[in-house]
Amino acid sequence: MSVSRSTLAGSRRWVVKIGSALLTDDGKGLARDLIAGWVSQLSELRSRGMEIVLVSSGSVAEGMLRLGMTSRPSELHLLQAAAAVGQMGLVQAYEENFQKHGLHTAQVLLTHDDLSDRKRYLNARSTIRSIIGLGAIPIINENDTVVTDEIRFGDNDTLGALVANLVEADGLIILTDQEGMFDKDPRKHVDARLLSEVQAEDLGLDEMASGEAGGLGRGGGWDGNKGAGGSFSGSLGRVYRCSWWSN
Repeated sequence: MSVSRSTLAGSRRWVVKIGSALLTDDGKGLARDLIAGWVSQLSELRSRGMEIVLVSSGSVAEGMLRLGMTSRPSELHLLQAAAAVGQMGLVQAYEENFQKHGLHTAQVLLTHDDLSDRKRYLNARSTIRSIIGLGAIPIINENDTVVTDEIRFGDNDTLGALVANLVEADGLIILTDQEGMFDKDPRKHVDARLLSEVQAEDLGLDEMASGEAGGLGRGGGWDGNKGAGGSFSGSLGRVYRCSWWSN
């Protein structure tokens, strides 16, 4: 059944995922002005009574800048180190900007085990719900310093979908620097068709995935579509890929 955007506008709890391309200065660490803009918009939603859970990329890009790295590390331990260093700047940037709007933030780092083990899953859900209930904004990311390739989420699109299930969100909003979801990679195919609406259970989503991402993030390709279409069930019925337009 088709779900209109007016229905989404009347919902109560959103998980919003923002990728690296919308948070960084063309690979040169975090873009503070962009973060300030996102925070302003999210704060406006909070003032209207919307509950917001934020899944944010950007830690690796910030860590690379701080550590003087010119390209994304391929070795897992260096990638984890960059994420750990950059996470400090990412959370600080969000906290400073949300404070300007009278809002507190809470850092939540999750691993695959946290969401696959029933006891830990319930504890994580209870904690995040408590944060929301106290009026703060949970800022969620993968706990990169302790995961391995075998047990990582893949990217923050997948993490966002799992978190949306965890908190029983009304909608998952995936912000992208593309116009939206295409039937094929528009960076490679000039005939790629923009899709205004797809069903989350559509088995064809995996076939549309390109398997490639940008230079700073892990999403945008295979995992992006898989995360949006294949990692959630239950109460979540609305997934939107929204393009970013500067004002």
